[in-house]
Amino acid sequence: MELPHHGYRATKPRARAAPPTADSVLFEDTSAAAPAMNSQGYYTPGYNMGGPSNDMQGGGGMDNLFADPMANAAIMYGSSIANQGKDMVNKEISRFMSVNKLKYFFAVDTKYVMKKLMLLMFPYMHQDWEVRYHRDTPLPPRQDVNASDLYIPTMAFITYILLAGMALGIQKRFSPEVLGLCASTALVWMIIEVLVMLLSLYLMTVHSDLSTFDLIAYSGYKYVGMIFTLLCGLLFGNDGYFVGLAWSSCALMFFIVRSLKMKILPSLSSDTMGTGSSAKPQFRLYITVATAVFQPIIIYWLTSHLVR
Repeated sequence: MELPHHGYRATKPRARAAPPTADSVLFEDTSAAAPAMNSQGYYTPGYNMGGPSNDMQGGGGMDNLFADPMANAAIMYGSSIANQGKDMVNKEISRFMSVNKLKYFFAVDTKYVMKKLMLLMFPYMHQDWEVRYHRDTPLPPRQDVNASDLYIPTMAFITYILLAGMALGIQKRFSPEVLGLCASTALVWMIIEVLVMLLSLYLMTVHSDLSTFDLIAYSGYKYVGMIFTLLCGLLFGNDGYFVGLAWSSCALMFFIVRSLKMKILPSLSSDTMGTGSSAKPQFRLYITVATAVFQPIIIYWLTSHLVR
């Protein structure tokens, strides 16, 4: 009897696979087989155990990369962007500070440092305070002891912080927070002093040869006197501290007055010649004296709590 064909599909009996023989392998070696293709016609990922192709031997791939005009254009475009970014960064830095001027203030040597330290502590015997010039350009500090520098203030500031930490450690009062507060307080006072001097010179319309770096240098020279005062206090107690404070304060005040006199008061005669009495020379004198008198106050404020 024949079955109707609609609704049914003719099927064939499935043949059973023969049982594996004793000589059959458990895993088939497919390392040498070609990579299989999936249903979309792409090769599936796999390791190529064969040798390298001829295109990759001898750096041919890199040659093809650099021979590609699109790759060369991309490299050139990236280099131009990097150069433009570098020029922009240098331009923004030059707006606030000149790298060449900053290098000038660090152009020192050992001989200059020793002479400058002696001048800061014993300025009374020094006679020539005028800054030397060469073709309207001041000589670097290593060639002129009267030139201001930033090397001594920087090293003196670091030495002051280390000495303050040692003093606090001797008194069993050391902690990172206290040392950080000491460093930040000294730095903030120096910034305030420089800003006050800049504002005073601007409001009183005083024209001088002082730059911002010069003001930072003269404000930072006080750290040399602070180190001397702290050492006297640690070695000889309170009596030694006040003796060192008096000596360093007097020496620093004398140094500031004689140095700023050549910077802030260079044209007193030109201001008064033919114009009668002028208030500008008085303002310049007030700024010079106020800057000098302010130094002992800061020295005492930043060192008195470190010696007990």
